[in-house]
Amino acid sequence: MEKICENINKINNIYIVIKYIIPILLVIIGFLKLVMITNTKKAIKKFIIYITLGLSIALLSFLTNKMLNNKCEAYNKIEEPKIIEPQEKQPEPQQEQKTVKEENKIETKDGVTYVDGIMIVNKTYSLPKSFRAPNSEGYEFCTTCLTEETLNAFNEMQADASALGLNLYISSGFRSYTYQENLYNNYVAQDGIEEADTYSARPGHSEHQTGLAFDLNTIDNSFADTEEGKWVKDNCQKYGLILRYPKGKENMTGYQYESWHLRYVGKELAEKLYNNGEWITLEENFNLTSTYE
Repeated sequence: MEKICENINKINNIYIVIKYIIPILLVIIGFLKLVMITNTKKAIKKFIIYITLGLSIALLSFLTNKMLNNKCEAYNKIEEPKIIEPQEKQPEPQQEQKTVKEENKIETKDGVTYVDGIMIVNKTYSLPKSFRAPNSEGYEFCTTCLTEETLNAFNEMQADASALGLNLYISSGFRSYTYQENLYNNYVAQDGIEEADTYSARPGHSEHQTGLAFDLNTIDNSFADTEEGKWVKDNCQKYGLILRYPKGKENMTGYQYESWHLRYVGKELAEKLYNNGEWITLEENFNLTSTYE
């Protein structure tokens, strides 16, 4: 193609001869045949043959020439690689100092999300339907089907509270995916999806499925005004438990304040999140979102 396009001008000259000269000669010959042949039918037949042949050659050469010119035009439009002149290296913009939150390690194992080893379940991060808390096989709802660390933390807290004359007990522990699905659907039927989403988790998005969370005593915010509720708020962190949905943090957790809902995270992180009584959420601490897609 390169050699053809380099000699396109010569080829165009040849096409001019084929496109114009030869057809004109054939037309002239056709007229001469018409005049010279005495047999009228034969003369007309010869005339038509020469005229048709001339026009066919003209049309064919025109189309061939046009196609070749178009291909060469497209070929010539292909740009040669541009040589980029080396430029002076611009100073890189100063990067903002990374916060601890941005450096947290997020991992996903078997469909479960962990941040620095802490399992995360909220409106953004969900659990597989098949996920079950330890020792929960065969149960859809179970108050004691919790992880060993979680159950030990509760038992220790319960014993210390009892020594002070306070009565703590688990009202709701493990809930299976199916149980949560039925519970959530009932709330939606009762209050509508928008309202239900403020206080009930969709199936797969409930911490109760993890075996790391449980509800205490009366599942109502009246619990916050009881002696038990007040003591739990200021002491649960000593056992590695956190108030998962603190008051005033609804826009971060995605749920309304729940004075009765505790979550096990370990003593070190729990003490940090306690923040002298001004609870920090997991979402704040790990820079996470909690919104449904």
